[in-house]
Order: sequence, then structure tokens, then C-alpha cells
Amino acid sequence: TWHLKKIPQIVSERTFSLDSPKFEAKTKLELNSVCGIECQRKLPVPSLSDVKDLLSYETVFENGTRTLTEVNVLGLGLDPAGNSTTTPRSSRKKRQIYGTDSRFSIYDKRFMTNFPFNTAVKISTGCSGVLVSPRHVLTAAHCLHNGKDYVKGSKRLRVGLMKTKSRGDGRKRKGAKRNGMPSFQWTRVKSTHIPKGWFKGVSGDIALDYDYAVLELKRPHKRKYMELGISPTIKMMPGSMIHFSGFDNDRSGQLVYRFCSISDESNDLFYQYCDAEPGSTGSGVYLRLKEPNKKKWKRKIIAVYSGHQWVDVNGEQQDYNVAVRITPLKYAQICFWIHGNDENCTQG
Repeated sequence: TWHLKKIPQIVSERTFSLDSPKFEAKTKLELNSVCGIECQRKLPVPSLSDVKDLLSYETVFENGTRTLTEVNVLGLGLDPAGNSTTTPRSSRKKRQIYGTDSRFSIYDKRFMTNFPFNTAVKISTGCSGVLVSPRHVLTAAHCLHNGKDYVKGSKRLRVGLMKTKSRGDGRKRKGAKRNGMPSFQWTRVKSTHIPKGWFKGVSGDIALDYDYAVLELKRPHKRKYMELGISPTIKMMPGSMIHFSGFDNDRSGQLVYRFCSISDESNDLFYQYCDAEPGSTGSGVYLRLKEPNKKKWKRKIIAVYSGHQWVDVNGEQQDYNVAVRITPLKYAQICFWIHGNDENCTQG
């Protein structure tokens, strides 16, 4: 079952105007030289002032202006509990598809446009994302920012929602559905939030722990979206199975679904061998668990798929597919971005 947890409170303290970004970075869908599993386990528990700094955030608006919001964190129990004690698995082949390709392309319109598959969206910089409110999309930070500057395509950022119907089905339209492939309805992004922990200089190197961002759409959509959940530990997951859908580059225009079990975890990351190619980066990773005291099952987003990473394990380069876990702190921050207050974010 989903276990409710008390969530720390995130309160905005001050907002400053910053210079407009240059928007000159190249989009890079594969990251190197990040802190691996062993390195993650040795990281010290951040102090309250560290947490406040890492969770302060930048907002970029549609007109190119940018602000920095400093936050305070209330009710934070800095407890290192949740440290993974799972044994590391042996290394695998160095590629993004491990063994037999176990991905499923979703062709059937009835599936594609129904929950949970309809929550997957395409980001105009080449990534995927997931609908988490009538106006908000959760994705990976590196789809928009390389740690130093915003990527070129993020200046006029758009989100593609899969179309449910093609108007004028009798006539062939430009961009109309072909061979069961989805066509997209593109919506402009009004603003983008990225945690300061993602930026180089705050965290030294790129900190994968903060590889997440929220986009606010200019217009609300009317689709069913996926709720946020707090990521349980591997032991608390049935079969340690996770699921996610995205738009993998090697299957152009197709929605690709996969599920697999998690191999290892740290406080902030899941390491897994889900088959995935660039393009699915930023997908919402979800679980299906029972609601407390109810017989109903519920799917919730518990992580953001960060992509294929080369990580340092005992001085050797190994590769994994990595997802950023939604911890109580990250839940508080993302929830605050969505609702603009913390009243809706006390229980996760």
C-alpha cells in the first residue's frame, strides 16, 4: 500500500531578478562523470542551510526573464535513514538496451489516449515528461539546462500532448496520424522551475539528485494526470517493479512503455536496467500500489527518469539507467511549484 508521510514545508523567503539566460547550451541526453552508487552512499547528510540552498530555485519565464527564489524548509528531520543496504549487482554490458529489448510500442489509440499512457508528453528539446496537474509537467532538468546555461531550444519551450482525435479524418492533414503513430498538440510553456542544486558551482559537479524540473503550461489541458507519490525503498515495492512511458529516439513518433525491477538505490537515486533510449529522458516513473484502507489500486509518480549514466563504481566506469527518487523534500518542492502554497502539500 501507499504509506502517507508527513512532508516538510517549503516556504519562499525572497525572490530576486537575475539577468536573462543566454540560452546557448547544447542539449545533451547522456551524462558522464557523475557520483556513482558507492560515491552516493558516502555523501554526508546535508545540513539545513545546505538543503535551503539546494532547494532554492530559478524560474525562467516565457519572455526570457529569470528569477531566483530563496526558500526556507520547516519541519525537516535530517535523518539519514533510508540508506540503501542492497548488495551491488555485477556490471552489465555497456549499452542502454540490456539483453533482449523489452520495450513495448503502444500503437492502439485506445491505450495511447487513456490513463496512464496519456500522461506522457513530448518536450520540444527532445525529451519526455509527465502531466502532474492540469497545468504542470514534470521532466528532467538536463533537458533544459546543462548545469551552466539553459539549452538553445528551451527559449521557446513547448510541450506536445498526444492528440485524441484527428479533425477532418477524411482528408490528409499535415502532421496527421500515420500508421498508428501519435500526432501532437503543442502548447507553449509559461514558466520553468529548476532547483539550484542542479547548477554547477552550487554542487561542484552536476548533481543528479536534483535532475528534475517543472514546466507550467500556458493553457490548462483537460486530461487525467498522474499524482505525485513519495518513493518507497526497494523492499517496500511489489517485485521492486517500476513502469514508465516516453518517446524514445530510436522509435520515432511512437510512445514506448517499459517495466522492470530496480537493481539498487541510494537516498536520492534508483539504479535500474529498464531498456530505454535517449528521448525517454524526463519520463515519470510510476508504481501501482493499493490506497490505504481501500481496495482500489492507484498509480503515482515516484521518480523522474534521468537517463543512461556512466558512473564511477570502485574506480571503474559502469553504466546504469538512473532515475531521481521523489523524496519527502522533493515532493514538498514540486508540490509547492504546482500549488503555489504549502497547504496542499502536507501529506504525501
